[in-house]
Amino acid sequence: MSLEQEFAEPIDPAGVLSATRWGDLEHAYGPAANVPEMLTGLLDLSEGVRSRALGALHSVVHHQNTLYTATAPAALYVAGILDDERSLWSVKKNARSFPGPMRAELLGWLDSVANEACDEAAAISRRCGFPPEEYPPYVEICRIRPQLFRSASAYLDDPDVHVREAAVSTCIPLLDDPHLLHHRVALVPFLREVLAASALWQYRERSIEALTSWGEDTTGLEVRRERYAFCDSEHNPWPRADEPWRGDGPEPPSDRSVQPDR
Repeated sequence: MSLEQEFAEPIDPAGVLSATRWGDLEHAYGPAANVPEMLTGLLDLSEGVRSRALGALHSVVHHQNTLYTATAPAALYVAGILDDERSLWSVKKNARSFPGPMRAELLGWLDSVANEACDEAAAISRRCGFPPEEYPPYVEICRIRPQLFRSASAYLDDPDVHVREAAVSTCIPLLDDPHLLHHRVALVPFLREVLAASALWQYRERSIEALTSWGEDTTGLEVRRERYAFCDSEHNPWPRADEPWRGDGPEPPSDRSVQPDR
């Protein structure tokens, strides 16, 4: 199911790659001229290359949940390849990965990016004395939210439960966009029937938080987990890969201690 998107232009990923002046943009470690190689690596025949490219999205383009000038065009490209059959190929998993094909992982990355431009993130930024509307990467993510929503909402009833859950979760922060608020009513059943029923407590908790913030009834919904379960859990809140980038240029330093797959 794809919620009606009368104003959002479809995304041409090849056009994003060619039209973006990547060398003028930045990621966590400087000029973003190497980002196109990272992005095209997501559809490589090699699982290892795909896995490292996915890791680079997290550790370079969206390092520690930070928005950079290269993040928005990268997000457009990622959203644009969700309908590519190759996004159903596998990526390497470790103890901190969520289940599902690469499509679920890419949706999880978009979720993380969109979450940094949601109303709550903007409010926190303002309280800390940093007006988000004066930060170009934030403004750019806000600008493309309708396009990201158009792509993500196409997988709300995907036959793969992991893709379905990731799509529902990704739509939550995107619906803070003033042009998309009216879609919340249509997403509520997915929050109840998909996320609230997830085997992963992170998704169940996210469902309750969203329903509560939208003024919806959460009677009967409960997240059961032990104290400190977040710290002890083998899963992060959002799907991600921790494979380091090994394309051209120096490898960025690792910000997490992760056991590699064997």
